[in-house]
Amino acid sequence: MYKYVVNRILLMIPTLFGAAILVFVVLRLAPGDVCEMRMAGTGLFADPEAIKICQENMGLGDPKIVQFGRFIAGYFTFDLGLSMWTSRPVTEEIGLRFELSLQLAIMTTIISVLIAIPLGTISAVKQDTWIDYAVRTFSIAGIAMPAFWLGILIILGLLIYTQAWFGTPWMPPIDYVNPWEDPLGNMAQLIWPALATGYRYAAVSTRMTRSALLEVLREDYVRTARAKGLLEKVIINRHALKNALLPVVTIIGIEFAFLMGGLVVTEQVFNLNGLGKLFVEAVLNHDFNLTQQLVMLVALIFVLVNFLVDLLYAWLDPRIRYA
Repeated sequence: MYKYVVNRILLMIPTLFGAAILVFVVLRLAPGDVCEMRMAGTGLFADPEAIKICQENMGLGDPKIVQFGRFIAGYFTFDLGLSMWTSRPVTEEIGLRFELSLQLAIMTTIISVLIAIPLGTISAVKQDTWIDYAVRTFSIAGIAMPAFWLGILIILGLLIYTQAWFGTPWMPPIDYVNPWEDPLGNMAQLIWPALATGYRYAAVSTRMTRSALLEVLREDYVRTARAKGLLEKVIINRHALKNALLPVVTIIGIEFAFLMGGLVVTEQVFNLNGLGKLFVEAVLNHDFNLTQQLVMLVALIFVLVNFLVDLLYAWLDPRIRYA
């Protein structure tokens, strides 16, 4: 097990290095220039000489191999550089949004798991009954309905019903507050996007749980357990569900990693200043430094989540052993 963990950690290095090369090359091939964008924003004529000076100050005039070396060296010196658009440290720009995105991803994942696993299990156990049909309809509706559309419906519902009940329309807070400082204010802001997004991903996990559990319930060892007279509840919880959760855990892990930087539209709907919104702003402004670090952050999260999911397999299924 120890050898497997060490090997997997070492394999993360070439994976992240490959991601660094890919994002560096793609950004340099994309049209546009951050210096032209900054000077065009002033409404003044962009003098080519001034643009050239700006590029030299930002290091864009250096050879590409030098720029890439500076990009990689930043990880060893713990210096991710400055944002080309705001001239603020990249770590500060990301740090301002990371806490919000992380909390939203955790809340969304918890809501998704609390909905998906019980409903998927009930749907599989009660196959082809009205309960199964109701759960399947619920999950299909969640897959068909985009999270941002459900978010718009939630906001409209809050406005309409609070106006009708209390006489004053209510909207979730805009400014992010730390959950340790103001738990109620924090929940009032993030519970609604977490519910909107959690329902969408719960629908996917519900269908996966149902199909995986149905397959496991047809295995020989489940028939043997029933023949021995074990209670159906014990068979489901102790024997079948753990083995059926392997593909579900994979889906949940991938969803969590995606939530850290992929909720662009949902963040716009709820006016959240998270990593997804920062991602869009960095790309639109041709901010190479910030975009590179955001991509590498998401890549690191994906790699770590996949690693943790692989380790979780051995706990869920004792037949899995890592040598």
